[in-house]
Amino acid sequence: MKGSDHTMSALPERNARGKRTTRRRSLTRKGRAAASVRRLSRSETSLVQAILDHPVDFVDDESFHKPRARQTLFDKADPVRRADVAWYRPLVDDVIGTRPDPKSTKESIVLTKDEERTIFLQYNYARFMVASMQSRLGNRKPTPKQSRELLDWYRLSRQLRDQIAESNLALVLAMAKRARINAVDFSDQISEGNMALLRSVDKFDVSRGFKFSTYACRAILKGFYRQGMKDTRHRQRFPTTFDPAMESGDSSETRRREDQWDSAREVKQLMQENKADLSTIELVVLQHRFGFEPGRSGRPLTLSQVGKLIGVTKERVRQIQNKALGKLREAVEQRCLPRAERDHPGGIGYSMN
Repeated sequence: MKGSDHTMSALPERNARGKRTTRRRSLTRKGRAAASVRRLSRSETSLVQAILDHPVDFVDDESFHKPRARQTLFDKADPVRRADVAWYRPLVDDVIGTRPDPKSTKESIVLTKDEERTIFLQYNYARFMVASMQSRLGNRKPTPKQSRELLDWYRLSRQLRDQIAESNLALVLAMAKRARINAVDFSDQISEGNMALLRSVDKFDVSRGFKFSTYACRAILKGFYRQGMKDTRHRQRFPTTFDPAMESGDSSETRRREDQWDSAREVKQLMQENKADLSTIELVVLQHRFGFEPGRSGRPLTLSQVGKLIGVTKERVRQIQNKALGKLREAVEQRCLPRAERDHPGGIGYSMN
């Protein structure tokens, strides 16, 4: 009986301990769930909105709509070899001629037909999932969990796209050597070939049974052809070499500034030689007002400042200045205009205000 009491007393403790254990496990699951839907960063939120604003295209396949398509395409598929692109930049340098020792392309890989089918189906399925989420969400704001799922599929599609392109970089170099455009810089031609390669990755339908290289080579050559035609039209329209200095030139504005400087030098010469019969006070006022006085760094003074220097009011300085300017204008007229034009009643007149 004593042992029975001991046994009975131990049961609640185990039950209680078991309940506490279950509760802890439940809290742990909730913590993992909360961590999986943590708040998105600002850059991730912007990326989600950008994905939703731009519809994603994909090449459809019947396998995408079968049950457990994700497990079939990813979990059960054989891994695809990833290319090592360390050879790419040195080989480009070899073609340009900046490397003394040529390097072979043995480090590049060529995907088998099965590998191409696997990775293209995975790539298009990732885009298919992004497009499906875009269609389901419509204009609704996604939940944090939906945003995470959308980002995961989008990033996976970009990774697979890069992997396909990196495995076929040798095609770009081969086509660039085959269709060398002398009028186009080789680096520009390579860039155009890379863009054509990426467009080919987006549009290639692996279900038709062809190798990707068959489709991509034609697309790359067509990209080179378009680039050559564009360069030809540009050279026909702009036969001369672009000169940045000519773009910023303005001959009329330059002549206007030169005329102003010539007029200023002429007026200064008239003052220095006193060809306008200016009085001493008039010379002093003009020198201070227009920065002609030596030793003041050519800095003009205000009417009030000049008045304090010579001991008169601001209004009196203005009167002296206007009278002196009138004399200078008459002197300029006498030097520049014929007498008949100066004496004509309808000739040029000047206001002293």
